[in-house]
Amino acid sequence: MTQNINQEKLSSGRFTESTDAFVEEFTASIQFDHRMYRQDIQGSIAHARMLYKVGILDAKEEDAIIKGLQHIQQEIENGEMHWSIKQEDIHMNIESRLTQMIGVTGKKLHTGRSRNDQVATDIRLYLRDEIDFILTELKRLQQGIVSVAEREADTIMPGFTHLQTAQPVTFGHHMMAWYEMLVRDVERLQDCRKRVNTLPLGSAALAGTTYPIDREYTAKLLGFDRISQNSLDGVSDRDFAIEFTAWAATLLMHMTRFSEELILWSSAQFQFIDLPDRFCTGSSIMPQKKNPDVPELVRGKSGRVYGHLISLLTLMKSQPLAYNKDNQEDKEPLFDTVDTVRGCLRAFADMVPAIQVKREVTYQAAKRGFSTATDLADYLVRQGMAFRDAHEVVGLAVAHGVKNGLDLSEMSLETLQSFSDKISEDVFEVLTLEGSVAARNHLGGTAPEQVKNQIALAKKVIA
Repeated sequence: MTQNINQEKLSSGRFTESTDAFVEEFTASIQFDHRMYRQDIQGSIAHARMLYKVGILDAKEEDAIIKGLQHIQQEIENGEMHWSIKQEDIHMNIESRLTQMIGVTGKKLHTGRSRNDQVATDIRLYLRDEIDFILTELKRLQQGIVSVAEREADTIMPGFTHLQTAQPVTFGHHMMAWYEMLVRDVERLQDCRKRVNTLPLGSAALAGTTYPIDREYTAKLLGFDRISQNSLDGVSDRDFAIEFTAWAATLLMHMTRFSEELILWSSAQFQFIDLPDRFCTGSSIMPQKKNPDVPELVRGKSGRVYGHLISLLTLMKSQPLAYNKDNQEDKEPLFDTVDTVRGCLRAFADMVPAIQVKREVTYQAAKRGFSTATDLADYLVRQGMAFRDAHEVVGLAVAHGVKNGLDLSEMSLETLQSFSDKISEDVFEVLTLEGSVAARNHLGGTAPEQVKNQIALAKKVIA
């Protein structure tokens, strides 16, 4: 059976005239909140079980309501449910269909609750489910990053500051920097989930209810860790949605950093990596083009998530207690943020492990730009020279190299000694790229040994 889309509203008793057709459509949310149908049914089943436990429903009524709700879920998932604008939202559509199916018993389901605490519960259930899925995608991306880091733990590349060659690092070390950003993202999202997992059901419209409800039992049935302690706050709090969106904005900021580097590295000017063809597109006019569309699009999607964060903050700005119709506007920004995060993570988790590093290119690039200059300064300090004096000496040597087109490692011993008599033949041990990265053999350093240690730790965490 399907719902009669012309059925009268369940909440029309107080009114003496029908709602204007435009106003019905303008104020309805069923167009987008129907995605929470599982959570709405899950919350309603728990509410029915609680009403039976406290004696408001009898066993026959509880059974009819639960079986009816389960049947409605099947109808929805089979594409048989007709959504009605007249019923405004997911809650009233499902309750209307339930009443149509089982009669007056369906009208008893709403005892002791309001749409205000119902929607607050649905959103939390929905977001909790999405957070759990997003955490699995974050882990998948971390695993992909670590796999590249392990493969390239000894691969030398230039490290940059100001996008200028600074010091040699290993490609694996660079990948593990990405991993560390995601570690913080995971920790923040797990922390956010704690505040999402708070039960507002039982707050009713704003002041609680006169019925002898058992909120602890409902919380247990729905897997909530805590219960909201104030009914006014319970129905009107949207901090959790703002917090999640702020988290998403930080994640996307990190992903734009990843994206920018992938775009640069895959360019003809860098040629550090090759992105798989399946994650790139061509040009409609230039046959030679291979465009890094996936990282470019992820970079661009950050703007939409940032916008949703500002939208939610503005939505809640100056809102008086308790629930207001403004809060209907919380769902579309939240839903789109979830969809955007899921899409970006899936794209990167699929793409990153397939990145191919052009090791000879990255090695040669590290040889340009005097990347071992700091190593020479450190060498002079070990010979007893003050660092500032060593800095000056190396600066003169670099100036000579720029003028003559020579890297420090390509200069003769005699040339280097013309800048300081403290330089001996062993200087070339520190001027090699391999020697430079190997020398930074401490926790957090770029030495391959340290990178491999960090990879081993990471693999235990994300196993």
